[in-house]
Amino acid sequence: MDLELAGKHVLITGGSRGIGLACARGFLQEGARVSLVARNPDALAQAALGLADARADAHSLIATFAVDLADPRATLAALDRIEQAHGPVDVLVNSAGAARRTPPDELTADKWHAAMQAKYFTYVHVMDPLVKRMAARGTGVIVNVVGAGGKVASPTHLAGGAANAALMLASTGLANAYAARGVRVNVVNPGPVATERLHEGAKAEAQLLGISPEEALARANRRQPLGRVAQPREIADAVLFLASARASYITGAVIAMDGAMVPTVV
Repeated sequence: MDLELAGKHVLITGGSRGIGLACARGFLQEGARVSLVARNPDALAQAALGLADARADAHSLIATFAVDLADPRATLAALDRIEQAHGPVDVLVNSAGAARRTPPDELTADKWHAAMQAKYFTYVHVMDPLVKRMAARGTGVIVNVVGAGGKVASPTHLAGGAANAALMLASTGLANAYAARGVRVNVVNPGPVATERLHEGAKAEAQLLGISPEEALARANRRQPLGRVAQPREIADAVLFLASARASYITGAVIAMDGAMVPTVV
């Protein structure tokens, strides 16, 4: 299936690792031009090197930009640089930021604020200017990788889950507001995914329960109805489809990708 993504300019936040990096590889393999954004310039450089085998001309299709997306002015300045250097952004994939898990008794006003800064505003600071620029051109796609925590009120993920829930509302609201002006906005909600973050969580769980990190990961796999957690590329495949012309009538959708871990009807 030709996704008709060749030549498209795709901006990926959180593109230096995990799901964002897997999305970058997928878009490159489809022939898209990819701008990667993350905070750490060294991590971005490593990501670009790691993507060199995605296709023969990958090096000419990748650009990297180190930006702290929590800063709205720095984000806007970076967007200006990106579009001046590489042309208008056709597709935005937000995959940056994650709120720390905090037991409810340890939550404070500062930690609620920190969660919104880490997850919600890092997306909004990019979405807000770009959705307007896309609308002015009459075309564009935004795919927000959010997380199942926005629909399941886990006691240890209340602040982060609230940020995720807010992102879902903002995304579907923007989809409605800008549909008539040629912009589509969708959300993908992964459950556990085999990324560095999952391994970090497994180490913390192992220490808490007095088991090995390997056993903690094995338990995470066993908890899934499919018998395993998702691979980053599996999430990326859904993102690529939503970004493509093949999904031209899908907007305002919130797609669960938790392997039926939480079987709900929405």
